[in-house]
Amino acid sequence: MKTILVTGASGQLGRCFAKLSSHYPEFDFLFTSSSELDISKKCELHQLFGAKHFDYCINCAAYTNVEKAESEEEKAYQVNAEAVKNLGEVCQSFQTMLFHFSTDYVFNGKADVPYSEKDKTDPLNIYGASKLKGEENLKKVADKYFIFRTSWLYSEFGHNFFRTILKKAEERANLKITTAQVGTPTNANDLARLVMQLIASENNEVGLYHFSNEGEATWYGFAEEILKISESTEKVELEKSNDYKTVAERPSYSVLNKQKVRENLGFEVPDWKESLKGLYFSAIAAKE
Repeated sequence: MKTILVTGASGQLGRCFAKLSSHYPEFDFLFTSSSELDISKKCELHQLFGAKHFDYCINCAAYTNVEKAESEEEKAYQVNAEAVKNLGEVCQSFQTMLFHFSTDYVFNGKADVPYSEKDKTDPLNIYGASKLKGEENLKKVADKYFIFRTSWLYSEFGHNFFRTILKKAEERANLKITTAQVGTPTNANDLARLVMQLIASENNEVGLYHFSNEGEATWYGFAEEILKISESTEKVELEKSNDYKTVAERPSYSVLNKQKVRENLGFEVPDWKESLKGLYFSAIAAKE
């Protein structure tokens, strides 16, 4: 039986993998939270990998607070860069295939067409820079890896834009949402499905890939679609804003080109609106 280690399993992406795991009884999963396995401590990794062989490691551990990273630079780099290097070295030593996730924030947002894997990186903030360093570290120490840059992740789990807007709708709050950024909302369940499809098919087309849902939106457009699907439009006064004050600078355009994922991995990339609709109604059905 093939074995799969999932790190950072308490986060939204990790929880998406946990949900999917019931569909793959042929695999033996081990889910570890950051409190159970600190990937920044190489000794813990060696101890675990020495005690149990893993065919695959899915690294969902990450420092994701874009705003706080500006004042917690050392912590962001420790988790997003140094810990990734540790994990890459250990996976290489034990010949474990590593799946790692990066971000659209490695780009500066000055493009006007979707970014490909070959485009020059130039992160504007500490978060993006720390994730880029993690990519670079992994490439130096391992050769059995997939890196997926993704964007605007949301799901039915954890803290994310999708859940926040639904909560605000329940509270009948007034919302002022920016139109200053263009990107692609990505259902974390779709990303998890892609990885599990690769594992199940034993696909070895390793390397760096871009994955988000198809299409593009502003954060305002994303909020508008959430309210439309949930039939909450009349509950909330939604207002556009060009004024988006944040500590961390963000790329104004960060749509990702998915051609390589489609051609090399044969994965059909869902449209973001259709995927959002599917998640909303499946989440509603799960509550009933």
